Amino acid sequence: LAAWLASRADVVLLDADRQATSATWASDREGANAPTVHCVQKYDNIKSTVDDLASRYEHVVIDAGGRDSKELRTALLAANVVVVPFRPSQPDIDTAPAMAEIIAQAKDFNENLQVVAVLTQCPTNPAIKEIQEAEEALGEYGDVLSVRIYDRKVYRDAISQGLGATEMNNPKAK
Repeated sequence: LAAWLASRADVVLLDADRQATSATWASDREGANAPTVHCVQKYDNIKSTVDDLASRYEHVVIDAGGRDSKELRTALLAANVVVVPFRPSQPDIDTAPAMAEIIAQAKDFNENLQVVAVLTQCPTNPAIKEIQEAEEALGEYGDVLSVRIYDRKVYRDAISQGLGATEMNNPKAK
């Protein structure tokens, strides 16, 4: 998302996940021939950092990690849009009720928060029905994007090069 936005606007990536995957990607990107994506790492209460970055950049993309944390909860207070990724698997779907509760609490303070789910790492075999089953299950909690991110090696290749899928020469991945 940050790579795609960087080709259109001024964007900063806020890595609030201690795993630091986004910061590593942004560091790898510095050697790539691609539009700049600035990256900041911040942990704990990130709301003031998000507010500050939003005053200086057109877009702030936040990686708050895939678990309940202070970073996630404070990001939800400052965000305009939240994209929640889910793999079409039972363990991921089982996290939806807890995530819905966290989001509901955040909406008490951030009434304009828009929330969508996106299915990622989807199987490429059309005979497998996990995608439809996951879409139905997640639909009980809100909007699920029609876009699907499939499990393709090109995504892993892009990350290792500091690029986004839209910057790779692979029409299916784009």
